Amino acid sequence: MTLFKSTLCAALGLALAALIVQGGEAGASPETTVPLATRSLDDFLATENPIAFQGILNNIGASGAYSEGVNPGVVIASPSKQDPDYFYTWVRDAALTAQFLVDELVAGNASLQFLIQDYISSQARLQTVENPSGSLATGGGLGEPKFHVDETAFSGPWGRPQRDGPPLRAIAMITFANYLIDNGQESTADEIVWPIIRNDLSYVSQYWNETTFDIWEEVHSSSFFTTAVQYRALVQGRALASRLGHACDNCGSQAPQILCFLQSYWTGSHILANTGGGRSGKDVSTILGVIGLFDPNADCDDATFQPCSARALANHKQVVDSFRSIYPINAGIPSGSAVAVGRYPEDVYQGGHPWYLTTAAAAEQLYDAIYQWSRVGYIDITAVSLDFFKAIYPSAAEGRYASDSSTFQEIISAVRAYADGFLSVIEKYTPPDNLLAEQYHRETGIPLSASSLTWSYAALLTAAARRESIVPSSWNSNGISLPDRCTPTSATGTYVTPTNTAWPTTSEPPERPTCTPPSEVTVTFNALVTTTFGQNIYLVGSIPELGSWDPAKALLMSAKSWASGNPVWTLSIPLQAGTSFEYKFIRKDDGSSDVVWESDPNRLYTVPTNCGVTTATVHTWWR
Repeated sequence: MTLFKSTLCAALGLALAALIVQGGEAGASPETTVPLATRSLDDFLATENPIAFQGILNNIGASGAYSEGVNPGVVIASPSKQDPDYFYTWVRDAALTAQFLVDELVAGNASLQFLIQDYISSQARLQTVENPSGSLATGGGLGEPKFHVDETAFSGPWGRPQRDGPPLRAIAMITFANYLIDNGQESTADEIVWPIIRNDLSYVSQYWNETTFDIWEEVHSSSFFTTAVQYRALVQGRALASRLGHACDNCGSQAPQILCFLQSYWTGSHILANTGGGRSGKDVSTILGVIGLFDPNADCDDATFQPCSARALANHKQVVDSFRSIYPINAGIPSGSAVAVGRYPEDVYQGGHPWYLTTAAAAEQLYDAIYQWSRVGYIDITAVSLDFFKAIYPSAAEGRYASDSSTFQEIISAVRAYADGFLSVIEKYTPPDNLLAEQYHRETGIPLSASSLTWSYAALLTAAARRESIVPSSWNSNGISLPDRCTPTSATGTYVTPTNTAWPTTSEPPERPTCTPPSEVTVTFNALVTTTFGQNIYLVGSIPELGSWDPAKALLMSAKSWASGNPVWTLSIPLQAGTSFEYKFIRKDDGSSDVVWESDPNRLYTVPTNCGVTTATVHTWWR
């Protein structure tokens, strides 16, 4: 049963579970025992899940509605082509999306197999593309983070290499290879998929101990998220190799050392996101790493940072709490209640706002933990995790609580309500068209940045699946023993051009759905302008909507998000798609008729017309 076929059944099941977990009195009606917020969230997910699923399909070439000109199987980050331009394929984002699709295939959605095969064929081609990071011959080229949608190299300046792409791609393909074997297609797994996986495993075993740009493409150091998925890829890769009758000696020799290095990110109170960067280290990339390490059959193991482990829970609290006071939309929300979550508290990218995918990740870890506690049959509260539990369950105390105790049931109920709260935040700031952008404004909640972000959709869908206890297969996370001493090793692998992508299936590719370009796009202008009290910034331009260059008709911008370190003035206005115009920012002082214009030349902008874009953002500064 797939996630989308099971929405109604899951909603009914959750309602029944809520009655059991909360210990409702005999004869109590559902209305008095199931929180209204939960029922509202069920309704939201029932509506949003299919839209998000279609949003993913729309962004995959060549059949996606928003992927015209995109090669088959290539996953675009977003249909947004300007401010920001995300019309590329990122190896990491594509792999995370493919992992979701493979999990859906395994759960019963057989129609996805053709699309996944197209993805794998595209990755086989991308592995051979020479790029600024190198080539396949030495393996270096596998660390290139993004490519053009026609599978040619992106040669512009960028944060490279990014070493999380190969392990994530390997994990998705290993899951698919196991599916093929389970369904009598071992030769296909061996002859087509394994050579691609083997290249990525070789890259991981050779380069895991070298620095990388992090998941946000900003910090060049060692990264918890990258190390986490590198470890998982080698563990799974060794198991698949054995299943296919091959050896992966480098997987076996390097995985224990990666696991050993993984321990170094634990600070005693939270997981350090990066070993460099000069920031606090509190970062949602660590929660994403915990999710990446989730093994449904694992205990609450600290060494592998399982979602229910003391380390992972303590880190969750530290990271989420770091956003409570910095976003105005979180004002008044008490400790222990869900809030809007961004990437990291020091973030200034496009003004530093919460993201849909990071808020969903905060929920997903907690659903994972609930699944693990329910499976092992107890909850351990330790000195490390006590603060997490006390924030949502004030009477929490150190100890072990068995599943047949009232305390266990009450804690599960509290954690579920907390997790649901994060998805309710997403619900609150999802626009009427139900399309998820990259970010939402820290003050107003208005969607910002790239529209219809593939990763936003995938993150919501995986969180929704875990909420319904739909989990992936175990990856045997405890199959490697932690060494007594860490050794900085590496193992040079073999790289072979994958040439066989002649899939034996006879499925036909889906037809591209029709896509009506937007008639109107809400454009948000953000300008960094240092001002003093009494000074105001206006937007004026060549079209009537912007005053036709008349300063008296210029549009006043808002300074609600203005701060000394981030003096942003903002204005959102609906404009007809395709409109081209010139514009400038001007300053007016209270009590004065004088107008100060920023310097020449005039700025130029064209409102997007591509499918899927209903919002756009312009980030700039006073000239």
